[in-house]
Amino acid sequence: LLEKMADVSLKEAALIVGVVAACYWNSLFCGFVFDDVSAILDNKDLHPSTPLKNLFQNDFWGTPMSEERSHKSYRPLTVLTFRLNYLFSELNAVSYHFLNLVFHVVVCVVFLKVCKLFLDNRSSVVASLLFAVHPIHTEAVTGVVGRAELLSSIFFLAAFLSYTKSKGPDNTIVWTPIAVTVFLVAVATLCKEQGITVVGICCVYEVFIAQGYTLPVLFDTAVQILRGKGSIPFSMLQTLLKLIVLMFSTLLLVVVRVQVIQSQLPVFTRFDNPAAVSPSPARQLTFNYLLPVNAWLLLNPSELCCDWTMGTIPLVESLLDVRNIATLTFFCFLGSLIVFSLRYPGDSSKTVLMALCLIVLPFIPASNLFFPVGFVVAERVLYVPSMGFCILVAHGWKKLSSKSVLRKISWVCLAAVLFTHALKTLHRNWDWESEYTLFMSALKVNKNNAKLWNNVGHALENEKNFERALQFFIQATQVQPDDIGAHMNVGRTYKNLNKTKEAEESYMIAKSLMPQIIPGKKYAARVAPNHLNVYINLANLIRANESRLEEADQLYRQAISMRPDFKQAYISRGELLLKMNKPLKAKEAYLRALELDRTNADLWYNLAIVYIELKDPTEALKNFNRALELNPTHKLALFNSALLMQESGDARLRPEAKQRLLHYVKEEPQDANGYFNLGMLAMDDKKDAEAEAWMKKAIRLQPNFRSALFNLALLYSQTGKELIALPVLEDLLRYYPDHTKGLILKGDILMNQKKDIVGAKKCFEKILELDPNNVQGKHNLCVVYFEERDLIKAEKCLVETLALAPHEEYIQRHLNIVRSKIASLSATEQASLPADGTSAAEEKKKPFQNLKEVKKEHKPTPTAVDNNKGHSENKKRTEKNNIGKETPKKSTKEIKDIEKKRVAALKRLEEIERILNGE
Repeated sequence: LLEKMADVSLKEAALIVGVVAACYWNSLFCGFVFDDVSAILDNKDLHPSTPLKNLFQNDFWGTPMSEERSHKSYRPLTVLTFRLNYLFSELNAVSYHFLNLVFHVVVCVVFLKVCKLFLDNRSSVVASLLFAVHPIHTEAVTGVVGRAELLSSIFFLAAFLSYTKSKGPDNTIVWTPIAVTVFLVAVATLCKEQGITVVGICCVYEVFIAQGYTLPVLFDTAVQILRGKGSIPFSMLQTLLKLIVLMFSTLLLVVVRVQVIQSQLPVFTRFDNPAAVSPSPARQLTFNYLLPVNAWLLLNPSELCCDWTMGTIPLVESLLDVRNIATLTFFCFLGSLIVFSLRYPGDSSKTVLMALCLIVLPFIPASNLFFPVGFVVAERVLYVPSMGFCILVAHGWKKLSSKSVLRKISWVCLAAVLFTHALKTLHRNWDWESEYTLFMSALKVNKNNAKLWNNVGHALENEKNFERALQFFIQATQVQPDDIGAHMNVGRTYKNLNKTKEAEESYMIAKSLMPQIIPGKKYAARVAPNHLNVYINLANLIRANESRLEEADQLYRQAISMRPDFKQAYISRGELLLKMNKPLKAKEAYLRALELDRTNADLWYNLAIVYIELKDPTEALKNFNRALELNPTHKLALFNSALLMQESGDARLRPEAKQRLLHYVKEEPQDANGYFNLGMLAMDDKKDAEAEAWMKKAIRLQPNFRSALFNLALLYSQTGKELIALPVLEDLLRYYPDHTKGLILKGDILMNQKKDIVGAKKCFEKILELDPNNVQGKHNLCVVYFEERDLIKAEKCLVETLALAPHEEYIQRHLNIVRSKIASLSATEQASLPADGTSAAEEKKKPFQNLKEVKKEHKPTPTAVDNNKGHSENKKRTEKNNIGKETPKKSTKEIKDIEKKRVAALKRLEEIERILNGE
């Protein structure tokens, strides 16, 4: 390639680099927008953990080529460059845009070399500069997915340049350049499919440029041969041989390509390309009208739009439609150029011919004329055709500037075109800064495309601006009333605004628009798989109502009956069946989904949740581990598997549990739950200082973290820092005034450490206000009465407490002590305890031996997220994990053991079920 660019001077290359940099510098400040989201952000093929072979098994968007939803766009080499970007900068958009800019510079320089084959030096530079600044290229250069065009173009032009070297002295064949050409064609095709069209350009070049034939000469030769008056010239035989080699290699590439897509064309809907499903003559008239539309975009790129689908260009349904005049004019002009270039010899006709080849042949795959594509008009596919356009313009400018009368005006016009195009390109780049700016700029050009209204809504939805998003989604339904996706978007937004009635109405409208099943016809071929998510979304909405669970299940089953391979339906149904307390059926649903996709980490995670419900922690842990094998950063699997290990009580599993929690907090540094559970592990391991640090970090992130506050106070009380625990308990009770265990612990510290009987009494009275039958609170209040020397009240209180818990031996024993005290006082008028060797201080401790244990807090566990592109919603479910029951400790006679028993009881943890709602 460097040898072929040898005659491009350094000045010319520097000029091109400078112009491209001036036009596209601001593209470096743009993010990932539109198709970039699917190709970059959502594409697992970019991740180093994905095997390289997947790049050659999946399409451009990371979908396996064997799946029906695949777009069949096979561009593994382009994805490989994305992967290299990811390797160096992960998802930093600047590096992706910078590489696109570099590739555009390379294309411009190689294109300059191609121009010099057919134009003089000055005209070649003009053509290359016009190509460098043309605004139509912003989608290909500033849009990251446009890299497919850039890479394919580099190898496309390199293949052509290589072929121009295949003619040796005396018209001999030089085979090495031909072999290189075939190789470069294959590489170009692996970057983007249109790369294969360079073979057609090479054929035209060979016949009409290299050999110098014209159409009349070829016709006369063919007539002579058919009449038997002559034989095929040797030079023509050589030309035929070269063409046969080229065509045979092309055929091989086509066969391989067909094998890759498994002989299936991608499935598009009428929303993607309305004309493709229209009857004759509307289909033919519309497709032909699109040709002058594309030509006009090259001539006048003033109104550019990122999406031309749906109702952007109304169908041409009649021969009387005035737009047919544009089609007729276009074909007349094109036909006259073809006749001129093929009929007449000379350099001018050769230049026009090659320009036409560059315009027409690369555009054929996107023209809809031979097979339907998933768009109406796409500016990025004009990247290569614009090369031919630029050659035509430069050639025309050369003709004008050669006339002395028009020389000055031709230079002024050229300068004006280059300057205005450069400004337009610079301005257009800012439109690609974000999805909101991109789609709003598109709406200025085209207000009849429901997809644009939807996409602005999605951009606002991502910013949590649901009210404004709803306005755009509703507008989309008005522009295209039969757009299922738009009604789904309206429903989802209503749900986000907690307007469930309106959400259900919108989903029902979307459901009513679904095509009915035709017996004997495959349903999947008639509807976008994304649209089946209306059943999922509607079911997810109504299952919030406990009385409608069966109705929701019916919707899931309906979706499955339409598409037995609809994985998300099984996932969502599994969640519902768990909610309906049918774990065995949920297990069946997840196993069926795993038959469809065994590489989905979310599915293995969900199955682990089922096994937890089935009380099988061993199998649950195995499935958590399987999820982590597939996705080592699966956050919920890391968190919940660590909790499962911790709950097992097996000290050997604690180090691994700790590692998983550390990995989790690395992935989710703002989630206090991770730090809290690290603190609990440290408490289990008797690492008090470490436990304190983790608990404090959890509280810093979430000041009202109930379990963290209580357990930190508990930790302080166990380590002789009761007075430090007191302000922590104050914080806990400020957020949760009804926290019974917090009140008990606070009362304990006030009574035993601060000797604040009044404060302790308030704590225990508060407990009884919340729960008059709380045995612990009532018993401890009895002790307070005893401390206040109100023995009659203490006796009455203990009698009432014993009635609540007649089997509690320590209450009966304390009642006996109080009665003994009353009897003693009546005899001796003293306030000392009975002569059983038990001191008052020790008795103070007894009431608190029965403090209940506090259980660990569990994080909610959302199930797999629906990864279908389009209007589907994310599904989540919550898990209830019980880690044992609270059981009171019995009292002992040994006074020295009382405090130890209390500490042991306090050591256990509080259970809080935290339910995550939402999708």
